[in-house]
Amino acid sequence: MPIRLQEYGVALFEYALTKSALKKVLKKRCIRANDVVATTATVIKGGERIILTTPKESNPKIKLNFKLEVLFEDEYMAVIHKPAGILVSGNKFKTIANALPQNINSSNLPDTTVPQPVHRLDYATTGILLVGKTSSSIRALNKMFDNKAIEKIYYAISIGEINDQGEISLPIDNKKSHTNYTVIKTVPSVRFGKLNLIELNPKTGRRHQLRKHLSCLGSPILGDKEYGIENFILNGKGLYLHAFSIEFVHPFTKETIYLKDELVQRFEKIFGSVFP
Repeated sequence: MPIRLQEYGVALFEYALTKSALKKVLKKRCIRANDVVATTATVIKGGERIILTTPKESNPKIKLNFKLEVLFEDEYMAVIHKPAGILVSGNKFKTIANALPQNINSSNLPDTTVPQPVHRLDYATTGILLVGKTSSSIRALNKMFDNKAIEKIYYAISIGEINDQGEISLPIDNKKSHTNYTVIKTVPSVRFGKLNLIELNPKTGRRHQLRKHLSCLGSPILGDKEYGIENFILNGKGLYLHAFSIEFVHPFTKETIYLKDELVQRFEKIFGSVFP
């Protein structure tokens, strides 16, 4: 069955690529199919000879000296705490991706590779981030995200009135998206009326999904300059959205992995001790 190279290529190369990374190398004209430069529109029908070339670096890459807190690590993967104010990946020098080699150990497995985040958190979002350390683990974790086999819980502080719990199904970029939420605690606020500590369980992973979903309820996340309410924007304090926990079955050891990244201190300044 014909399939776009952009979808097929993720599991094709020895050096595992995420979907976004594969799209970038296609745009840089680094992949050829039957000696023809491939694009994001190239369709694979079977039997093609596909080659990935990577340009040689003329100068050694400068290492990013940025300390990360490692929450879990084995030969296949690692989990780190992502602080606010740094991109997960991208064209900038200061990214989580560039800091990973200096913070986690190289795998001793035969298909070890440069560690790669296998999902994203927004620039201002804090919390738990999953990283692959081998080509096979990166492919496996990407597939698990696609199959919704990884459970994630977030905590956010939202502004104003909101039901105690509910489900939000609001299409994002014309794609289905779904979030379950529960209000854990509410406190009065002179400026905002009410502030709510909300547990969020996204069932899909669209861009800015949680921020857009809470905004559509009229209860945007505190500190959200993009989806907040005019005159209720909290400047200089960051976004109150935290990736709290992750749970999945390890694709290689078959153990159930449950990890959490405790709420950052600014949440407790508003709500006190949240968990016993």
